[in-house]
Amino acid sequence: MIAKIGRSENLYGALAYNNLKVENENGQILFANKMIETANGHYSVAQLAQSFAPYLIANRNTEKHTLHISLNPDPKDNVDDDKFREMAEEYMREMGYGEQPFVVFKHTDIDRSHIHIVSVCVDEEGKKISDKFEKRRSMNVCRELERKHDLIPATDKERQQNDKIFRPVDYQTGDIKSQIASVIRHLPKYYQFQTLGEYNALLSLFHITTDKVEGELQGKFQQGLLYFALNDKGEKVSHPFKASLFGKDAGISALELHFEKSKENLKNFPTKQTVKSAVTMALQSTSDEQTFKKQLGEQGINVVVRRNDTGRIYGMTFIDHNSKTVWNGSRLGKELSANTFNDFWNNNIKPEIKEPSQPQQKVSHSNDEDNLSSEKPHQLFDFLNTDKHEDGLIEALGGLLPEAQGEDYEELDFANRMKKKRKYKRGQK
Repeated sequence: MIAKIGRSENLYGALAYNNLKVENENGQILFANKMIETANGHYSVAQLAQSFAPYLIANRNTEKHTLHISLNPDPKDNVDDDKFREMAEEYMREMGYGEQPFVVFKHTDIDRSHIHIVSVCVDEEGKKISDKFEKRRSMNVCRELERKHDLIPATDKERQQNDKIFRPVDYQTGDIKSQIASVIRHLPKYYQFQTLGEYNALLSLFHITTDKVEGELQGKFQQGLLYFALNDKGEKVSHPFKASLFGKDAGISALELHFEKSKENLKNFPTKQTVKSAVTMALQSTSDEQTFKKQLGEQGINVVVRRNDTGRIYGMTFIDHNSKTVWNGSRLGKELSANTFNDFWNNNIKPEIKEPSQPQQKVSHSNDEDNLSSEKPHQLFDFLNTDKHEDGLIEALGGLLPEAQGEDYEELDFANRMKKKRKYKRGQK
């Protein structure tokens, strides 16, 4: 079993994301610890938040007070609801949060059975609960739960392998080919995407882009893909690598099969409505691009904005790391197409959008977002809510990719932040 611990300052976002699953019948509340009960057993986000309010009011100086934890058994494990409840209680107790209010959500929109736990890490007096050696303690608790409940153990080899899979390319360290290979050989196994534009949006999170090339060779029409490494600004910084260097799964033929398979799988995919609702809520409740991205990022959804040379937004893509799905805005709904965001963020025209109420929506397609062969899909990627691309990716992926343990990412994230603090302090002297 793999546990992921995410921290943020947005309690509402964590509760809203999980409760949307419940409202859309893609999840359920399994257990509530020290939570205010409701008459009918159903909760709104506001009702859930009431139980945490005294702790946040008493909070002294802990910025990231919200815990969003996922417990992910092996897909082959058969874990019923009673066992999930027991494991959640044991995990929280052993990690020092047993006396905290927390709510346990089970997600049912994907085949892999897993739960999410939302809580706060400050006690009733506003003091932060110690997270010393948290990573090590969490691993020990998981190993104990595996033994107690006869679960398939997550081995060190599996964790190390998955850590390497989801690491952004750093062109300055060299061996770019190997770094690109470790990403593109595995992404289609985890994520569903329907177009080359959506694939490029996902690749951009890892400092990679691909271009489609076509031509005639010895009288025969040929087409293929070239892969490039990107810098923090989304600019190509490496020579092109032919897809054939990475195996047949990285080529255009295999990807087109993946597009078709994803298109069929996502036709009536239950998470689509959850993602659409989250995007709509963020659009309604924010007034600028960065706040919009930050709110969705805290719910595990990255936003990739594509702009042309004049700054016009011609593409919006939403990457939900919870369900491992990639969505063009227009595919979620016409009202979430690139034009809506361009009018809002570039022309200050606030969209009038009603919260969707039906779980199934007709899929719409937008030529300006799906047909990107003539555009530069890597241009001006500005999708993260932190100053550093890698810091933001660590924060986004670290708690949301159960397959990739994220333990090295947490250490790197902490080290990067400490470096920033030291530089800041030296600058004050």
